[in-house]
Amino acid sequence: MQNGAETYRRIATISAHLNPSPSSHQMEGGVGLSRANCRAKGGSPGFKVAILGAAGGIGQPLAMLMKTNPLVSVLHLYDVANTPGVTADISHMDTGAVVRGFLGPQQLEDALTGMDLVIIPAGVPRKPGMTRDDLFNINAGIVRTLCEGIAKCCPKAIVNIISNPVNSTVPIAAEVFKKAGTFDPRRLLGVTMLDIVRANTFVAEVLGLDPREVDVPVVGGHAGVTILPLLSQVKPPCSFTPEETEYLTSRIQNGGTEVVEAKAGAGSATLSMAYAAVKFADACLHGLRGDAGIVECAFVTELPFFASRVRLGRNGVEEIYPLGPLNEYERTGLEKAKKELATSIQKGVNFVKK
Repeated sequence: MQNGAETYRRIATISAHLNPSPSSHQMEGGVGLSRANCRAKGGSPGFKVAILGAAGGIGQPLAMLMKTNPLVSVLHLYDVANTPGVTADISHMDTGAVVRGFLGPQQLEDALTGMDLVIIPAGVPRKPGMTRDDLFNINAGIVRTLCEGIAKCCPKAIVNIISNPVNSTVPIAAEVFKKAGTFDPRRLLGVTMLDIVRANTFVAEVLGLDPREVDVPVVGGHAGVTILPLLSQVKPPCSFTPEETEYLTSRIQNGGTEVVEAKAGAGSATLSMAYAAVKFADACLHGLRGDAGIVECAFVTELPFFASRVRLGRNGVEEIYPLGPLNEYERTGLEKAKKELATSIQKGVNFVKK
C-alpha cells in the first residue's frame, strides 16, 4: 500500500503541474496538491518581485529575465490582459523563482501584497512622431492607479518606475505616496539605466573597447536634452574631440527615437529597455541583500527630481553622489536639462493635485 500511495502522490504532482485549474486535486490516499503549492515547494530563498505591465512589449522580456535572477524567490506578473499565457509560458523555465499571474484591477492588490520590489513598465509605447509628452495623459493615469495599490499593499517596497515619460511619472508616484502618507524618497526610483546602457555602448564603439569595460555617468532626466552624459567622467579615462562629444551626446539623447524609427511603427525600445531594467532591478536586489558598493544612476528626489549616481542599500537609496567637476559643454547642457525637467516635473505634480 505504501508503494501505491507513493504512486498516487507522484501522479498528483504531475497533474498539479499540467492541469490549468487552480483548484486542488484530491486523489486516493488523501493527497491534495494545488498547482501553485506544488510549484512553491521548489521556491528558492530570495526576494519577492512584482512586475506591473508584465504582458507588454517590455514586460514580457523583463519577466523572462527576472525569472532567471537567483535573488528572486517569487515573481508576480500583473497586467490587464494576457497575463495567464505569459505566466504559463515563463513558469515552465527551470529556475528557482515561483511565478504567479494576476489579471485585471480586481487582482492588483493580490499581486502587490508582500512584495519587496515592484517594477512598473505598464503603459503605451511611443510610436513614430510621438513625443514623450504625447504619452503623458494615458500613462499618467495608469501609474497613478498602480501606485495607489502599492501605497495600500506594499508601502515599504522599492519601486522602479519605467513607464514613460519618467520625468513626469516619478513625480506622479511621489504625489500619490505623499497623499497616502507612505512616501519614502529612498524607495522611489525612476529607471534611467537604458541611457547608461546606450552611453556605454556608443562610447565603446568610438573608443574601440568592450562596452562592459566602459562606465559613462548619465545624469539629469530620461528624455531628450534632459539626458546628460558626463563624457568628461568616462571610465576608463579618455578624451573626446568637440565633434565626438557632440555626436555622442546627441546619439545618447536620441537613442529612443533611433529605435522607434528603425521599427517603423512596430514599437519602441522594448528589448534593450528590458535588459536595462533587469540590470537596475538586480542592483536594487543586491542593495536589499546588503551588498556593499552598489552604485548606479537613477531618477531620484533631488532638485526636486534628478537622475544622479546613487548608492543602493537595504532601504533603497542610501546616498546620492554629487555631479563632480563638469566641463563647459556639460555645464551648458545641465542648465538646459534643468529648465526642461522643471516643466516635466510640474506637469506630473499637477496631474495628481488637480
